[in-house]
Amino acid sequence: MALTAGIVGLPNVGKSTLFNAITKAGAEMANYPFATIEPNVGIVEVPDKRLARIQELIPADKVVPTTFEFTDIAGIVKGASKGEGLGNKFLENIRQVNAIVHVVRAFDDDEIIHVNGKVDPLDDIATINTELVLADLEAVEKRYAKVARAAKGSDKAAKAEAAVLEKIKPVLEDGKAVRSIDFTEEEQAVVKGLFLLTSKPTLYVANIAEDDMGDPENSPYYKQIKEFADSENAEVIALSAEAEEEIAQLDDDEKADFLELAGVEEPGLDKLIRSAYHLLDLRTFFTAGEKETRAWTFKAGYKAPQAAGVIHSDFERGFIRAETFSFDDLDKYGSEKAVKEAGRLRSEGKEYVVQDGDIMEFLFNV
Repeated sequence: MALTAGIVGLPNVGKSTLFNAITKAGAEMANYPFATIEPNVGIVEVPDKRLARIQELIPADKVVPTTFEFTDIAGIVKGASKGEGLGNKFLENIRQVNAIVHVVRAFDDDEIIHVNGKVDPLDDIATINTELVLADLEAVEKRYAKVARAAKGSDKAAKAEAAVLEKIKPVLEDGKAVRSIDFTEEEQAVVKGLFLLTSKPTLYVANIAEDDMGDPENSPYYKQIKEFADSENAEVIALSAEAEEEIAQLDDDEKADFLELAGVEEPGLDKLIRSAYHLLDLRTFFTAGEKETRAWTFKAGYKAPQAAGVIHSDFERGFIRAETFSFDDLDKYGSEKAVKEAGRLRSEGKEYVVQDGDIMEFLFNV
């Protein structure tokens, strides 16, 4: 399932440091703007403690987590929508991703240059969001000029698109994101086809100082970012990209010691990966057996045959039924046998909507 979250932000806010920590991919870092020009892509494992519990109760030769993709996009500067910096290229890179992870600097460090000369999270957010809004407004105006002519005739699709564009345009002119608008299901289908930057789901990441990891509320910068994110009904995560990069290089024992000293229960990256995963409405089901236990990614709302197709197209094409029980029941009863004895094993058909945490065996015939 090739869905990706794009990491964006102003130059030198810690995007590439964060990307390195996530993927250990060694993306170029430098203390000057535009160190990242071509987008770097990294695939990461999705942290899921349920896998270890399944392995404990249904031992397998191999355990395979599911994965998720991040794209590190170069820093945007004021005027990007008009081609400033490497603006047009960067905006097109953002257009290709499915969700936005917006990294905002929330730490002071005289040795790391801020592109605007001072640390001001709200100004940084406004710079990025304004450029995305302006780019969308230009795209909407161009599209409307084409569609409006067809909408005057009998073209129903053109009329529907023109109505959506008319709904979007004043919101963008007011400096607000398309994702702030409530659309009907039919309108949402039109919006999806417009590929607008501000229609993408967004997660804010406050890149705080290492000293604030134990309690981000100590950071006045974090509080500003959180208040803004709350106003957009968006999620915000606080982490120290520099510390996370260091944590990513440690072995398990050293990692546990580091986290304990920092006063946190788990790496911030684990929260980030899970949050970005859920931002795109992605969920996980499992298959479990003697040879392999594996986590699989599916889109929320998938029915059983669609989930089967995640494994192999033949499974979907020849789907008969799915023998299913939940992770919670396995955890509660302690074995697959006990789950069956408790009457919690289910045979689900083609209309079953798969739930996060389902453990499934698909029966098919092709």
